Amino acid sequence: MGTIWDRQTSEDGSSGGEIFIVDDDPAVRGTLSVILSRDGYEVACFAEGGSFLAAARVRSPACILLDVYLPGRSGLDILKDLNAEEYPVPILMISGKGDIPMAVEAIKHGALDFIEKPFHGSTVSAAVQAAIAARSRRSVNELPEFPGRKPLTKREGEVLTQLVTGASSKEAAAQLGISPRTIEIHRAHIMGKLGAKNIADLVRIVMSERRNS
Repeated sequence: MGTIWDRQTSEDGSSGGEIFIVDDDPAVRGTLSVILSRDGYEVACFAEGGSFLAAARVRSPACILLDVYLPGRSGLDILKDLNAEEYPVPILMISGKGDIPMAVEAIKHGALDFIEKPFHGSTVSAAVQAAIAARSRRSVNELPEFPGRKPLTKREGEVLTQLVTGASSKEAAAQLGISPRTIEIHRAHIMGKLGAKNIADLVRIVMSERRNS
């Protein structure tokens, strides 16, 4: 499929920032465009990954909605090409029920969260607003290091900071602009990397490393 992209703005011409939508289904692109334009965002749509990557490398949108499956390459491949873990824009994966395992894998490679199809307009609006708000609050603290263990990603470091302060999954999700189930995904990865059996063990590992640093 050739390069396809277009823009829409809100009815009053105002813009709360630019949102990139990457999906090969024109119906999905159209629905998301209407939802986000009504929320006051300028919307740019892409039908495949090549044109999206070209735009993403020269423009800085407020948020990106990326489908898990695209013609030729998966959303996961595109995340790797974009170096999503270092990319300074929140990326939300669009996932069908059967695509959840890949969406979870995408989170490990820098996606912020995922929106499951079929979706409601209010769900999309809330997810995008939370992602943009979380970006503005994103911690600039140095990523914790644990010698001899697998390194944490930046997002895992942010989740870890929330967990060791006693935040529940719901509270951590609110702070980071992601869903509680995504917090649980990150928590499982963190505990696996650090060899923690439970949250109490995780806190002990973190406190021990802080005392030794």
